[in-house]
Amino acid sequence: MASLTPLAFAALDLLNEAPMHPYEMFQTMVHRQEERNVKVRPGTLYHQVGRLAELGLAEVVGTDRDGNRPERTTYTITDTGRAALAEGLRRMVAEPADEYPEFHLALSVLENLPRDEAVDAVRARIVALEQERDEYDDAIARVREKELSDRFWLDVSYVRAMLGAQIEWLRATVDRIARGDIPWDGPAVPQQTPTNSKETTR
Repeated sequence: MASLTPLAFAALDLLNEAPMHPYEMFQTMVHRQEERNVKVRPGTLYHQVGRLAELGLAEVVGTDRDGNRPERTTYTITDTGRAALAEGLRRMVAEPADEYPEFHLALSVLENLPRDEAVDAVRARIVALEQERDEYDDAIARVREKELSDRFWLDVSYVRAMLGAQIEWLRATVDRIARGDIPWDGPAVPQQTPTNSKETTR
C-alpha cells in the first residue's frame, strides 16, 4: 500500500466515522483541534482526499450544491480503506518511528553556548512548556466535563504526560548545569592520571 501522509491518515479516520465532503472534514478537524497532531490546511486536505480516492481507499458517494456555492463532493471510506486504516494504526502504535526533533539536536550541541546562556535558554523552554501543559490541563478538564470516554482523548492524555516528564527532566538538568555538576569546559573525556609508576609501565 502507498504510504499515507499524516493528514491523509486523519482524513481516512474521519471518513470511517461517516461520509463527508472535504470542507466538512476541515471544519471537523478545526473544531477538534487536530492541529495538535497534523498540519491542517484546506487546499492540502482537498488534495489528500483526492489521493485517497485514487488509491481506492475512499470513493465518491454524491455531490450537492448549496445556493451559489461551488459543488461539494462527498466521500466515504471503502473496505480497502478500512483495512489500510487498521494496518496503519497497528504499525504506528507498535513500531517506534525514527523522528528527528530539532530540540534533540540542540541538546546534543548545547555546550556551544556559554553556561549562563544555556541555562537561560533551558529555563525559557521550561516556562513555555509549563504554559503548554496548563493548556492541556484546561482541555482535559473540558472533556471530563462532557464525560467524553477516555478512548477519544488518549492523545491529549499522552501529550500531557510527556510534557510533565519533559519539564521534570529539564528542571533537574538545568539545575545540574547551573550548579556546575555538569562541567561546561575542558576535554570531553577527563584525562586519567596514573596512580603509581608501576601502572605507567604495564
